[in-house]
This record gives sequence, structure tokens and C-alpha cells, in this order.
Amino acid sequence: MKLRFFLLIGTTTLSFLFVIFHLYDLQIGNGEHYAKLAQAYSASGEYLLPRRGNIYFVNDDGESIPVAITKEYQNVFAVPKEITDPDLAAGEIIAVLPELSLPELVAKLGKPKDEYELLVKRITEEQVKALQAAEIKGVYLESERARYYPLGQIGSHVIGFVSMAGDDEVPHGKYGIESYYDSELTGKPGSVIDGKLTPPVAGKDIFLTIDREIQTRAEDILGRLVQEKRGTAGSVIVQDPRSGKILAMANYPTFNPNSYSESKLSSFTNSAVEGLYEPGSVFKLVTMAAGLDSGAITPNTTYVDTGSVTLNGRTVRNWDLKAHGTLTMTNVIENSVNTGTIFTERKMGHRTFYDYLVKFGIKEPTNITLPGEVKGSLRTLENDPQDINFATVSYGQGVSMTFLQLTRAVSTIANKGVMRRPFIIEEERTNEAPQIVSSKAANEVVDMMVSAVHKNVLADIPHYDVAGKTGTAFIPERGGYSDDVINTYAGFAPAHNPKFVVLVKLDRPEGAPLAGQTVVPAFRELTEFLLNYYNVPPTDIKEN
Repeated sequence: MKLRFFLLIGTTTLSFLFVIFHLYDLQIGNGEHYAKLAQAYSASGEYLLPRRGNIYFVNDDGESIPVAITKEYQNVFAVPKEITDPDLAAGEIIAVLPELSLPELVAKLGKPKDEYELLVKRITEEQVKALQAAEIKGVYLESERARYYPLGQIGSHVIGFVSMAGDDEVPHGKYGIESYYDSELTGKPGSVIDGKLTPPVAGKDIFLTIDREIQTRAEDILGRLVQEKRGTAGSVIVQDPRSGKILAMANYPTFNPNSYSESKLSSFTNSAVEGLYEPGSVFKLVTMAAGLDSGAITPNTTYVDTGSVTLNGRTVRNWDLKAHGTLTMTNVIENSVNTGTIFTERKMGHRTFYDYLVKFGIKEPTNITLPGEVKGSLRTLENDPQDINFATVSYGQGVSMTFLQLTRAVSTIANKGVMRRPFIIEEERTNEAPQIVSSKAANEVVDMMVSAVHKNVLADIPHYDVAGKTGTAFIPERGGYSDDVINTYAGFAPAHNPKFVVLVKLDRPEGAPLAGQTVVPAFRELTEFLLNYYNVPPTDIKEN
């Protein structure tokens, strides 16, 4: 039978022969029909489809880990016109594939003139062997190439998935890297013109900067955080601030790209780059960096906190409703005092403050190579430049940005004031590195962050200097703010020579708790893992 199969397609090129053989060499039953089926498939042009490129993560040893590949599956079909006893054949099939419905199967097999009935898609290797051994007349296997994601839901928002679209019967990427690099991954179809075969060109493989172990741990911690605190969503980003390399990007809720049709459409959105939010007090780091770099303040500049500031007829109070008295700028970050950043902004002046926000990239996308990225906005300051609006923006309300934009800003401070463009494709590393604030100003902010961690304890890790800052922001609603909050924590370690920056965000935790009760413990767990993962030596020996 194999000989007749080879003779049938022997007039085509060797490449054509190989592909057809590869697609149809799993035969059960009648070889003559099998050869005819192969000929029919050849005429349909399916063999001309290119292999889609693979997508890879990486591990700490630099090894490439496949996360999106093209896999061959076996489907089972029947030719009812070859089956003389549908009831007998159905019973033999059910013995191997018990998930099928016997009445439906008998109905499909009982069509005396029918030449093709698909029975089941993508059976297991054990089922393939069982069907081959059963040798059921009129029942055959056919190969199908389909996308497969070995890690399941891990990295799904970054990777995306593949589905059929349009009339060309070519699978196309949806969301994530599958979408952004669809044309490169797809390759070029082959063709047969005047009997001349042009073989297909395989798609390009894509190598990501995402570390599999870090991504897996980040998703585990994030999933537990959202569920335990009864939040609605969350995100985590881990970045190397020195290069801009994204080591992990996780969102929750998530989905499994192998079974994406079972998930809600909203689950596919990569909210870290496609969603805007008001960051809250984490943004005080940007305000303080601007104030220090401009010379308007020093870490030891003092002012008297009375607990509130009234501007344009509106009063802003500290989050704890306390008046702290005389404070330094370091004390402002330690205690996350709203009136302190308002003081800093007013010392700078509105124009200077606004210009620094532009330098920090609030109005510009990061240009990461992921689909759907949006950019932040300073529209409140541009359209209504009242003192009160500059005041609220100084502590992170009234300014909108993406989670990735916030990560870029924090990484700039961690990287001695030098901004690196975030990248997720290994070959897209760039030398672009503008100095946003001076190294001196950046280091002073880092010292403030370290002091805040020591004072507030929750993010403190024995034997390491950790820099960090909390943020609890109320969520805008109909021209005002709701009672719901978004908690954010941003930090890095070791503080003055960071191996990584970690940001954790939790949306709408039940009861609107402060960030210290939610995202800070999650940050600490992930940071401890990263310090061990990278085998980072201790930087600050402290007595327990």
C-alpha cells in the first residue's frame, strides 16, 4: 500500500512527497481510499501552508524554553460508504473512543453514499495505537497541525493565541506576541504554478526576555493575592532596570491559550499595557525625584505639616488624617504624607513640575512590542491648570498611566536616573538611555525609599537593603472617586545596585485596605524568591 501511495505522488517534487507522506502516513484500513484521500488533500493545497514559528521564554541558564509551538494531532474520520455494518463498526470505535455517543456515531456511519465523516479531533497517542491495532474497516486517521502552548496559562497575556480568521484558512495570531508578530510567525505559503512547486517558507521563531521561573512564580503569587484579598484583578511586572529587559509580566484573571474559547473576552486583555489607572502614592517618587533634581528641595528640607492643604476652595488631607508637624522630605516618603509632596510641587512651580512629568514619559507609550499599548495623560493639568489639580497629581491622583509606564519611571530611579526602554524581544535591546534626573537625585530618592522600608518593616528583608514605596489610590467614578481602591507597591533590590525592579498591583480588594496589608507581603515574597534565584549576596547585615 505504501508503494502505491508513493507512486501516486511520484510525479511531484521530493518536498511535496515528504510533506504528503508526513501528513498521511498513519493509515487504518483501506489503503486505496487512503491514497485517494491524500490526493484530495493535495489538491486542496493544505500541504502548502508554512509551519508557524515558535515562541520561546528563557531560563537563568540562557536556555530557550518553548511556550508556543506547532504540534501535529491525529483526527479520526470515517468513510461510511466503505462500512457494511454501522452498528458493528460503531461498537468497535466506542471501545477505543468511549467519549463518543453511540447513537450519533451509528447515524454518521449509516450513510451509504457518504465519503467523509469527522468523528473526533485530536486523540491521544494511546488512542492512535489502539485504533491502528483494531484495524476497523472504513476508519482512518488524518494529521492536523495546530498551535500548542506547553506551559498552559503561564505567560498567556504576553503570548496570546492563534485562531482561524478570514477565508484564507490560515491561522492568525490574536493578542500578545502571536498578534504583534503575526506576519513574521506565519511565514509564506507555497504554491504550484504550471506544475512547478514553490515550497512554503516557515515562520520566524521569536525569543522573549521572559524568564520562565520568574514568570511562573509571579503568576502564582499574583493569583493567590487576588483570590485571598477578594480583588477583581491584578498585575505584576519584573524588570531589569539596567537594560530595560522585562523578566515577567503577569495579569489576573488569566486564561489557557490551549482552550481560549472557554474564557471571557475580557480575560485576554493585557492590562499592564492596555489599561490606564491612577497610581496613587507610588507616584510621590516621581514628584520627589523632580524636586530634588530641580534643586527646589533636598532630602533634609523641612516644612510644617498641619494635616491638610486648602487650594481653590478644596481641602486635601493626609491619608491617615494626621498632622505630623515638622517633617523632612525623607520623612514625607517614610510616612507617605500628601501635604509633603504638595509642598514639593509648589516649591518647584507648576511649569517645572509638568516638564519633569513629560520627561518621565507620562504622555508617551513605552513602545514595547506588544499590541494595544496605550499612553498616560496629563490632561487634567493641561485643560484645568488650577493649583488643586497640580497638588493632587503630586501624590498620584488625577494623573493616568499604564502599569508598564509606572514600571519604567520606577526603573529610571533605580537605574541612577537613566531611562531604558522596556523590551520583551531579546533582539530588540536598545542603547537609547536618556538621563531623566541626575544620579545624585535618583540616589537620594533611593535612600528615602530604603528608609521607608526600614521604618514600615513589612517589605524589609533581613541582610538586604530594599527600596520600596506603597500606593493606595481611589478609583475615579463619574467625575469623582468611588470608595474602591487600587493598591500598588514598587520596589527593587539590592537598593543601590538593583538586579530587578518589582511592581505589584491589586484592583479593588474587598474592604479597601491599605497597600501594606495586601501588595507589600506579595512584593516581599517575590523579592525573596528573586534574591535567592539570582544568588544575590547580602548587602546589609542586620541583627535579628
